[in-house]
Amino acid sequence: MYTTESYTTSIAVSDYKKRYIDIPTFTEYCKACPNYDRLWSCPSYTFDVEAFWNQFQTLDLFAVKILYNDDYAGKQFSEHKIADIMRQSLNVEKARISRELFQLEEKYPGSVSLSAGSCSLCHDNCTRPDGLPCRYPDKLRYSIESLGGNVGLT
Repeated sequence: MYTTESYTTSIAVSDYKKRYIDIPTFTEYCKACPNYDRLWSCPSYTFDVEAFWNQFQTLDLFAVKILYNDDYAGKQFSEHKIADIMRQSLNVEKARISRELFQLEEKYPGSVSLSAGSCSLCHDNCTRPDGLPCRYPDKLRYSIESLGGNVGLT
């Protein structure tokens, strides 16, 4: 169905903040999302987002490029089918990368990974709307976007 190419780089958090972080703008974008105040991984937050960034020195970025094979590339599909194909491949790759990032967290104590997009651990059954604590606080990760980062520009 597809192959992947992986890319990695590192940047000082102070440089990343100057070049790619705009907390007020991305908080406003988040407010337009149906997950706002509905998932523990999404704003609004009870912590200071700037302080979150400030606790780290380096941001290691990991990206995966998905290359669809000839069964998919250049073919015509309905918007619904395209969304299904993309959702399936993105979910597989997000899960794989998340496993790798959790392993890196174990290897580097004090590090914290960030998620690609919002949390999907509870599959639309997050406890936040009910005022209950997160079921998986040890696996909860925030996305760069939810913390004010411009991933497109990154």
